[in-house]
Amino acid sequence: MSALLEVDRINSYYGDSHILFDVSMYVDKNEVVALLGRNGAGKSTTLKTLMGLVRPRSGRIVLDGSTTQGLRPHAIAALGLQLVPEERRIFGSLSVEENLVLAGLSAKPRWPLERVWETFPRLRDRRHSRGTDLSGGEQQMLAIARALMMEPRLLVLDEPSFGLAPRVVEDIFKIVARIRNEERVSVLLVEQNANLALELADHAYLLETGYVVASGSARSFADDPQIRRSYLGY
Repeated sequence: MSALLEVDRINSYYGDSHILFDVSMYVDKNEVVALLGRNGAGKSTTLKTLMGLVRPRSGRIVLDGSTTQGLRPHAIAALGLQLVPEERRIFGSLSVEENLVLAGLSAKPRWPLERVWETFPRLRDRRHSRGTDLSGGEQQMLAIARALMMEPRLLVLDEPSFGLAPRVVEDIFKIVARIRNEERVSVLLVEQNANLALELADHAYLLETGYVVASGSARSFADDPQIRRSYLGY
């Protein structure tokens, strides 16, 4: 595999507060990478830095051969990085189909709606329902589908299981696995449910107070006694 995303020793700040310290990570093509850590570890700042919402003071970010640090978020999105935020941020007053059509207006190329319906049959059934009328799981599916309309190379998911019932979470993770396996889209996954994340991921990174303190295969994380005790709860 070849690197799709390369993050090399980035340092990010909020004002004078140093948040990320020489953070480095890689996402290969057709790979799922889990970014783990407790609340306050720096995961959200990492995602904001990747999206251009926070500009690193040093370091380098390369997406599929293009340097992205210093670019505006819309320019980074145009290069193929799409974020599904924890808040989902769908348009509640618009229907499912209208949310998707609106997302695809600025995308070249973009996913056709039929491709979305094949991946998310539940959304096909709810295509005329307003965003506010959807369940939490359906809203998460719509948020992911909306990002896929932009034909991303890398899909970044921020806490996709947040606030969802276990059965719904299982369905969401099956969809993510299908996106990687059948649509060949790489995924960077930030997820508090470390057990689920490691079941899906190929590789993992562990953040602690802004530092990457461990990295390796998802299996090595699951087999590490210290990581199991501290982060996996067994």
